[in-house]
Amino acid sequence: MLGMGITLQWKDFKEVGRTPRWVLLGIALQYTVMPFLGWVLGVLFELPTFFAVGLILVSCCPGGTASNVIAYLAKANVALSVAMTAISTFTAIVFTPLLTSKLSGTYVEVAASGLFFSTLKVVLLPITVGILINRYFPSTTQRCIPFAPPVAVVLITLIVASIIGQGSEIILSAGLHLLCALLILHLMGFILGYLLSHWLLKNKEVSKTIAIEVGMQNSGLGVVLAQENFANPMTAIPAAISSLVHSIYGSIFTVLFSKPTKKETL
Repeated sequence: MLGMGITLQWKDFKEVGRTPRWVLLGIALQYTVMPFLGWVLGVLFELPTFFAVGLILVSCCPGGTASNVIAYLAKANVALSVAMTAISTFTAIVFTPLLTSKLSGTYVEVAASGLFFSTLKVVLLPITVGILINRYFPSTTQRCIPFAPPVAVVLITLIVASIIGQGSEIILSAGLHLLCALLILHLMGFILGYLLSHWLLKNKEVSKTIAIEVGMQNSGLGVVLAQENFANPMTAIPAAISSLVHSIYGSIFTVLFSKPTKKETL
């Protein structure tokens, strides 16, 4: 989150003012399509409670910085992707705890207040610090930016490896349904994100961007929130596997989306 923060500037948020309906539609799809899919798939695959809650949690997370990289490689609207990631991350302080609490009610009582304060600590604080560092110490920021993404990738990889390693026996014995649920979750996120946004906006470049943002979650945030707020460590496994799944899909969609298309006027 700190690495993401130092790559942002206040002007990145101006994209919301220039194209508010693009950003608002993307965020609306992020917090409706994915949470609904997460809940439905947990029921359809009859996942154990800890997997079902973990699946719902990661589906309620905002987009991550990986989506900005995929948007760049896929020749989508990078500025829009950054704006959507930033806004969805800040709004996650409210939406992620609220949606997780409501949708997980059929499985287990979730303390929305605990998720709220965890999200506040993990999201708002480091991103705000990062933006302030970028604003007041630009020379330092420029030296740090090249190292921030690889350091973040290494840290997330270690976190994911640790979670999967600890739960390897359960994953091997009961994780096939979870893997199928995650494969469908992210695939449908990409597809519905594109189809719905293209139907409403009639703009292929923007639709590609929104599809990438909706299909890729901040799985690292999901892992941390699961570890801090649920007693069963297995609740973090869906978010850990999600990181791998959406990265593979992102690479595939980069190839599919990178073909140049004519911009359609609104």
